[in-house]
Amino acid sequence: MPVERLSVVVTRRLPDVVETRLKELFDVELRDPDTKMTRDELVQAMCRADVLVPCVTDQIDATMLAQAGPKLKLIANYGAGVDHIDVATARQRGILVSNTPDVVTEDTADMTLALILAVTRRIPEGLAEMQGGNWAGWAPMAHLGGRLRGRRLGILGMGRIGQAVARRARAFGMQIHYHNRKRLRPELEAELEATYWESLDQMVTRMDIISVNCPHTPSTFHLMNARRLKLMKPTAVIVNTSRGEVIDENALTRGLRAGEIAGAGLDVFEHGHEINPRLRELPNVVLLPHMGSATLEGRIEMGEKVILNIKTFADGHRPPDQVLPSML
Repeated sequence: MPVERLSVVVTRRLPDVVETRLKELFDVELRDPDTKMTRDELVQAMCRADVLVPCVTDQIDATMLAQAGPKLKLIANYGAGVDHIDVATARQRGILVSNTPDVVTEDTADMTLALILAVTRRIPEGLAEMQGGNWAGWAPMAHLGGRLRGRRLGILGMGRIGQAVARRARAFGMQIHYHNRKRLRPELEAELEATYWESLDQMVTRMDIISVNCPHTPSTFHLMNARRLKLMKPTAVIVNTSRGEVIDENALTRGLRAGEIAGAGLDVFEHGHEINPRLRELPNVVLLPHMGSATLEGRIEMGEKVILNIKTFADGHRPPDQVLPSML
């Protein structure tokens, strides 16, 4: 007698190799065309699925979970961050939540350094000049940026990605500083040649570059608020490849426009794709469309983790990447 396969609803298009494997293993509904599900569509999907595979664009709150059908037993998130899912309510309703940790570490760290270089060396300004056909030739004082070697990099959040950023920055000759909820082990701190600051305020005032690499939680919302942004040196820059909500975007915009902050490189934004329009006008700001983890290799590895979590759950075991409220 054939074994009944789990019904799985995927909310966005995934790499072909991932979708094909999902089809082979489960009774899968794929998303076509690749558009963001509405709130009602998400609720309907949760009513008919054993497993929902959402991503960061899908906000799943307590009200929606209350409307989920009795079939739904696992939310296998396609991505490491789960701040868009009410994990506590899901657990109360007997719905497990899993994610895909460790996959995007190297890709996001690469993008962090790319943004640091883009802002400090004014790469987008040079690119725009070339593409506009306005380059009149080399001049000694044209396009002057800043050297990375010797600069102090303050990493806000020294988890896997923060540590990967630190290793890359050391190769550029930067001095590594960090603020974290917990101090690193002495041997790891020594390996990274990193200086720990218990006080974020004290670190911010002394850094040339701030890199935001912490998750979005209630305690990190607007961690870089108007007051802390004003503590930054006027020659300092800030980059964010983590979560937009960690920075007060309006305060950052005001600081940049007033010349109180030298520049910013942002891959994430406080209100998703609704970006403060005044940020677009600033030549010292580099804006990217949430590309930090956007490599084909990374997307496939994320899909493989999703499949492993679902397959393990289908076999009657706890998903290896289950997320608990206490972990957030």
